[in-house]
Amino acid sequence: MIAHDKTELENITLLEEAKSLNEAGFINKKQFEVISKQLIVPKSHNNLLIRAAFFLLGVFLYSSICGFFSLISVDLIDDNFKVLIFLYALVGFIGAEFLTKQKFYGHGLDDAFILGAQLTLAIAIGVYTDGNGLLIAVTIMVTSLLSYLRYVHLSMALLFCLAATASLVYTMFELGDIGKNILPFVLMLFSVAVYFYSKTVLKNLKTAFYHKGILLANSFSLILFYLSGNYLVVRELSVALLGAQINPNSDISFAYFFYAFTFIVPVGFLVYSLLKKDRIMLWIGALAMAFSIYSVRYYYAVLPIETFLTIAGLLLFAFTFFAIKKLKHNKTGITFRPDRFTNANAFMNAEALIASQLGLKPETIQESDMEFGGGGFSGGGSGGEF
Repeated sequence: MIAHDKTELENITLLEEAKSLNEAGFINKKQFEVISKQLIVPKSHNNLLIRAAFFLLGVFLYSSICGFFSLISVDLIDDNFKVLIFLYALVGFIGAEFLTKQKFYGHGLDDAFILGAQLTLAIAIGVYTDGNGLLIAVTIMVTSLLSYLRYVHLSMALLFCLAATASLVYTMFELGDIGKNILPFVLMLFSVAVYFYSKTVLKNLKTAFYHKGILLANSFSLILFYLSGNYLVVRELSVALLGAQINPNSDISFAYFFYAFTFIVPVGFLVYSLLKKDRIMLWIGALAMAFSIYSVRYYYAVLPIETFLTIAGLLLFAFTFFAIKKLKHNKTGITFRPDRFTNANAFMNAEALIASQLGLKPETIQESDMEFGGGGFSGGGSGGEF
């Protein structure tokens, strides 16, 4: 099923681990260079700018091939343009296969053909079915899953998660108003199922190169679970999907449940992430808490925005200060000690950048009024006189 050499994909994981060990100081630069020379890996780019440049080049190449086929079939386009769109998708899949055989992996060129194939296929299905959202979502869900299993591209894992969610949403739409009313709860159950299933798969996973995709699905389920019960999201979707008219003195159904859900879930994420030392969940919980505050303030602006931001900043500063005081001496568990596997120079570089942009200068020591030198007294000074 997989198109790449499994050994080379495993070598990518080993090389990433060796790089992290080098940055953490466990191995030196020469040892890392020896390891990198011994591991054979596909052609790829870790630099996002270079990868984006090759992606644009791949888009130009893909569109040029599709344009060539359009020119040679110009006499048949009038009645068969729908078939031509399927041909564009086929070009994308054939191009992805060709680049994979040439050992391109995360290079940029292969990204353009893989994503382009999915996009043109979705357009072709939409044209043939007059925009049937359910059929488009199901088709992309299947093709993106097969593409991820074959090409191991993280973008396909994300596309699969989005397409699977869209398929479920369109399925609930087919049930009418009943499906739309219970949609938030169905999405919650779906995200919980994805979370625990991905956790189980991660524990029993034997192929390391699928780890990132499953971890992405796990993180996606956390975000989906929170958004499924967020008050602002549920209320706005109720107006958009059900055409609900919410009067000033009324509210949506189960409003108190969604109010509580909006704040309890982020707090649960934060507490659980600290107990389990889950950094990704910690970031998701922090962002969810910020969005929860925004969600309530969007409807109930009790204080002016300047006052609210000032109070929030003071509370955040106080919490951070006391957390640092409490954790800075801990050697195990939750601690404020620097992580050897993170780039500690990033904060120093950020500080230098901010200082340069604000025009700040290093602190200088004020010179004393007492004059030195000359050596006119005992002991001799800079003049060398006694």
